[in-house]
Order: sequence, then structure tokens, then C-alpha cells
Amino acid sequence: MQVVPDFSVSPSQALLAGPDVRLDQLDPASKPGFDGGKQAGQARLAAGREALSGLQEKLFAESRFGSEISVLLILQAMDTAGKGGIVRHVVGAVDPQGVHHHAFKSPTAAEKRHHFLWRIRKELPGPGMIGVFDRSHYEDVLIARVRKLAAPPVIEERYEEIREFEAGLVSSGTHVIKVMLHLSKEEQKKRLSKRLERKDKHWKYSPGDLEERALWDEYQRAYQTAIERTSSPDAPWFVVPADRKWYARIAVQQLLIDVLTGMQLSWPKATFDVAAEKARLAAS
Repeated sequence: MQVVPDFSVSPSQALLAGPDVRLDQLDPASKPGFDGGKQAGQARLAAGREALSGLQEKLFAESRFGSEISVLLILQAMDTAGKGGIVRHVVGAVDPQGVHHHAFKSPTAAEKRHHFLWRIRKELPGPGMIGVFDRSHYEDVLIARVRKLAAPPVIEERYEEIREFEAGLVSSGTHVIKVMLHLSKEEQKKRLSKRLERKDKHWKYSPGDLEERALWDEYQRAYQTAIERTSSPDAPWFVVPADRKWYARIAVQQLLIDVLTGMQLSWPKATFDVAAEKARLAAS
């Protein structure tokens, strides 16, 4: 029987962004809490799928009997960091009827006429659901800050609004997991190059990617500030090294497993006489 490698320290501890976190001092190629290599990581990912799937089903089942709890996974990162891979290989392992995934693009003209959180509220997960945001309200303090799409005082107000918004989510029963996939500039260059070299990857490439890349340092500072200003005990940030895709996937998978396990989920009790129904079925 194959022994599946496990984390020596859970990502919930190893990747938690404390008040003194410094992105420029974190190695994007590291694998905190996991001693194995890629093959071991793939085995860990495969083993974790069953656990995650079972927990998600319990979450969904409880909602059918009155539970109002849910999970919101927020994925933020520079281009090519692997958000799509997280969605496919981690979240994609659970029953899709229990997942609400939304990828936020640049706001439309109609969305711009509303408060920046308006479009976010529309996509929040309902009871029993795992919500996944590919980008999120954090774009309004990241790209808006770097590209100067809003005045500095407005950006400052948004940090406080985000803290209050997330506190409200938590108090209403939504468990918030905020993940920054921490990619190195060198690794991004390799991934962009691969997109240009392969015809089946051209659709993923945009000339605008290089314009954003030219602002790399500004984005790193914007992420640093956003993490400092909006991390809280109930809605913390986790900085996940993303140069190794396999590590990022098992780390986010374990973060989800840890949160769902902490909910102490259980299967709803039958609201009917099981023995009687068995007898009826046997006689049918």
C-alpha cells in the first residue's frame, strides 16, 4: 500500500500572512510544510480529492436542512500564476452543483455606475456552496492603485470598506479564504514564453500582459499594502508560493480541507423512519 506524503506543517499555519509579512522576502519557488517533490505532491493532490469531495458534499447536504454556512475562496495573482489550474485541479474535483465560480473581468460601463462591491455581492455563494472568485473586489485596490484608476483617498476608503464587507460575510456564516498566488517575475516570463511558443496556448496570451508585467514592482507593492490593510483573524490572507504549480494546488486544496474540517460538518439525520422505508422498498 502506497504511503501518501502529508504536510509536516499545515498550509493554514505555514502560509498565513501575519502582520509582519514581506512579499519580497518570501521565495515563490519554496514549498513550506511539504518535504516531498512533484511526484509526492501529485500523490497528495490525488489523495486529497476524496477528502475534499466528501466534505463539500456534507456542506451541501446540511444546507438542504437549514444550514446557512458557505465557503468563499478568493484567488488573486499576477497573470500566469495558476488561478485556472487551481479551479480545474482542486475545486474541479468536487460536485459542480455545490460550486459557484466567477471570474471577474474589467467592470462594464453598467457596473461602474454602482459601488465597487455591487457586482461582488451578486456573485456571493449561497448556503452550502463553495464560492470561488478568480480575481475579486481586490482588483479595486490593486489595478486601481497601480493604474491610478481611482484617487488615493478613494483607495484608502476601500480598504476599510473591504474589511467591513468581509466581516459581514463571516458573521453571516461565510468562511473566507483569501489566497495570493505568489509568482516570481522569472517564472512568469517562462510561462508567457510557453504561451507564445504553443499554438494551443496563443488564446491565453494578450499583448497587454507585457504592459502589466512592466508594472511588476508596483503590483508587488500594491499586494503588500492590500494584505497588510485587509488581513484579519476571521478573514486572513494566505501567501501561496506559485512557481511550482503542483505545490500551489496541494496547498490550496489543504486550506479548503482545513476550513471545511473545522466546520465540524455532519450528515443530516433522516427525517423519516429508515427501517419502515426499507420494508416498503423490499415489498415494492
